[in-house]
Amino acid sequence: MTPFQQIGRATLATLREAGRFALFAGRAVAACFSPPFYLSQIWRQALQIGYFSLPVVGLTAVFIGAALALNIFVGGARFNAESFVPNIVVLGITRELGPVLAGLMLAGRVSAGIAAEMGTMRVTEQIDAMTTLSTDPFRFLVAPRVIAATLCLPLLVIVADIIGVMGGYLVATRSLDFNGAIYIRNTFNFVENADVILGLIKAAAFGFIIAAVGAYQGYNSSGGALGVGRAATNAVVASAVLILASNYLITALYVE
Repeated sequence: MTPFQQIGRATLATLREAGRFALFAGRAVAACFSPPFYLSQIWRQALQIGYFSLPVVGLTAVFIGAALALNIFVGGARFNAESFVPNIVVLGITRELGPVLAGLMLAGRVSAGIAAEMGTMRVTEQIDAMTTLSTDPFRFLVAPRVIAATLCLPLLVIVADIIGVMGGYLVATRSLDFNGAIYIRNTFNFVENADVILGLIKAAAFGFIIAAVGAYQGYNSSGGALGVGRAATNAVVASAVLILASNYLITALYVE
């Protein structure tokens, strides 16, 4: 019975952790809509999460767009369908690759940073001191990060979509002998508002996941420096898994 006991123990631990995170996320959402609102903290987090993430998101998008155009051209050449490169590039980037890759990059940069920052505040008892001074940590620490990430990631995805499509355009026109005007026309004729909206919905959900998971891991960390490092690692892994899982669920609901 030992293997079954281990499986049961792991299952119960997973469900317990999922329940704790659900309660934490619900409390974070409530804090986002209840005063006081710390606008300076929201602005500061928007700069940290949004503005300073532009370089890494832009570089990721341009190389993904370029590689996607090359691979689609190679695959399409087997069926004499090279002309569909701009159509598939813009569809793949706006619906899937733009929001997912931007979310994963921010999971590594932002979620770990939030977990490490709040974990350090937890182990140095700064969060306990805030509670003693009648300052709600959820309103002062968690809510600004959740609001900033939820609002900034869709903006980053818009930038990633534009840069990714231009990366595919540059490769197609410079290396694959596509006509630039025809490529742009096919891109605009094929993409629909629904494709862009789906990507933005995913981006908002991913932004909430990134901030909520990072704050949850940091808020509940313990054990000194080792616990802070563990919280940052868990935040990245959990954010990435939840982003991929929620990406499938949102796509399935949208298609249906």
